Amino acid sequence: MQFRYVATGLAVVMSLAGCQRTSYDYNNNSGPSGNPGYTPPLQAQPVPQVQSGALPPPGGSTQFPTAPANAAPGGANVASAAPAAAMDVTKEAMVGNWRVSNGGASCDMFLTLTNLGSGSRGGTRGCAGELSSMGSWEVSNKMVLFKNRAGDTIGRVYKTGDTRYDGTTNSGQPLGLSR
Repeated sequence: MQFRYVATGLAVVMSLAGCQRTSYDYNNNSGPSGNPGYTPPLQAQPVPQVQSGALPPPGGSTQFPTAPANAAPGGANVASAAPAAAMDVTKEAMVGNWRVSNGGASCDMFLTLTNLGSGSRGGTRGCAGELSSMGSWEVSNKMVLFKNRAGDTIGRVYKTGDTRYDGTTNSGQPLGLSR
């Protein structure tokens, strides 16, 4: 029976030995010796004097040459303006399905008036190359600009007839739309 009391007492002592205070003592901020997690505040540092002066003019000297305004990625030369004979274009006239001829292949293009970024939502089906990444389009100065999902222009066409548009992709491939 005495063994039972010793075992019970030993169990109580062992269970109490595991209990100790683990919370932070906010009243003890005596520094590193009293609290190992204490970090003193940073001291203010002097600031050097601010310099002022004129900036060089925009487009000033640089180690990189300026790209021509009509150059496309990969070095293709793409017209940045519609020819003088181009007809006026309206967004409303562009909405709907178009048959696309691009570099000898054909595919479908769908244009909507749903806003997407600075243009309207559009897409292609069965197209290859740059046109497969088309995500939007917009009308600008008698031209229809086709853009990829990142917003970069990938091609442009201008109106050459009632239901005909002709132009090029950025890689220089001929591009035609018809209904």
